[in-house]
Amino acid sequence: MSSTQQPHLKKVLSPLMLWGLGVGYVISGMYFGWNLGLPEGGTYGLAIATLIIILLYTCFSLSYAELACSIPKAGGVFDYASRAFGPRMGFIAGMAQWIEFVFAPPAIAFGIGAYFNLFFPDVPVLTISIAAYVLFTGLNMYGVKAAATFELIITLIAVVEIVIFAAVTLPHFEVINLQKNAWPNGWTGVIAALPFAIWFFLGIEGLANVAEEAENPQKDISKGFGYALLTLVILCVLVFLGAIGVGGWEAIVYKNGLSGDVSDSPLPLAMGQIVGSSGWLFHLLLTVGLFGLVASFHGLILAAGRSSYELGAKGFAPRFLGQINERFQTPAKALLANMGIGIIALFTNQTADIITISVMGALTLYSMAMLSLLRLRKNEPNMPRPFRVPLYPWMPLLALVLSTLCLIFIAFHQPTLFFIYLGILTTCYVLFVLIVQPKT
Repeated sequence: MSSTQQPHLKKVLSPLMLWGLGVGYVISGMYFGWNLGLPEGGTYGLAIATLIIILLYTCFSLSYAELACSIPKAGGVFDYASRAFGPRMGFIAGMAQWIEFVFAPPAIAFGIGAYFNLFFPDVPVLTISIAAYVLFTGLNMYGVKAAATFELIITLIAVVEIVIFAAVTLPHFEVINLQKNAWPNGWTGVIAALPFAIWFFLGIEGLANVAEEAENPQKDISKGFGYALLTLVILCVLVFLGAIGVGGWEAIVYKNGLSGDVSDSPLPLAMGQIVGSSGWLFHLLLTVGLFGLVASFHGLILAAGRSSYELGAKGFAPRFLGQINERFQTPAKALLANMGIGIIALFTNQTADIITISVMGALTLYSMAMLSLLRLRKNEPNMPRPFRVPLYPWMPLLALVLSTLCLIFIAFHQPTLFFIYLGILTTCYVLFVLIVQPKT
């Protein structure tokens, strides 16, 4: 059955739901992961890296919104690059997007397992992570409106919890705590901290992948990007200052506060220094902190499903991935395939490495998207553009330069992981050129 004969994705997402998805995709980055950049960069190194990344995401999000409003397709950058440069470049962009969206959820699943394990230490983290995959893949298979409504509710709860966290910790903020071992590795530490600064915002681009399901994509997608990014920048500042300002960065990286085991739950460690590990506020943060992780985990599963679906529907990946379930009108087979790959990644037990590979995919996506925007502006000046990025061409050019430089720096700092990422991308591209493309 061809994609044109299948049931179509339903247009059910309101502007509020789009904001919830945009924030929800990302908000787990506030709860864990970012603190893994502190041992390399220290407070100052991660802060500088984060400021660079805020600039990158501001320029990128507004530029990407133009593409999403002009070409509201589930494939996101895959569709934009295919239109701008042809199928081969489109495939590379689509695979980079797929790597980002499929590798990010396992990293978040580890975070869910770590938080849950604090309540039930006898239950292995891996068991909890796999159970989360099965549960939320099932919810995404059930229907996009139910999934987006759930996403909005848990995102609102997670945002409120970060505000509560800030209200408790910021009165205890001391500048001296930011200065403790604040610059351990100089500018090399800034480069090493980049993937974890990106983790603060990774995933907001997933909004483009649900544009096809928005009620009015030409108007609402740009608003979703703008309001979601503003919300995330505010939350990032609150978390950074509130968590580190209580007792220094080492207290939210290491479980014993000095060295040893690295923690995937920095906010409870910060809160515990104020209210103890038995206070009701501490347990409230643990409980609601799970909502933040679930919001991103669930949202990125949704975005990954759309990305895989579009590749399959256009014949750039196995055709079964592009099939829509007739009952629920969701890409159920794509969701199940992504879950299988994600569970395999869980068994590596390498949160930081999985985050870094996901970030490499994201940075490739950002560069390809900006090149596509510049190309389409030149080659298709009359294309309908309901939203135009301000300060063109400077914003997309700055996003292109920053994302490319970040990818180069990370590749030099993590050459083994980069070759793993490049190996996945190259293998898939060769298979596409030799086997898939001749059939399309």
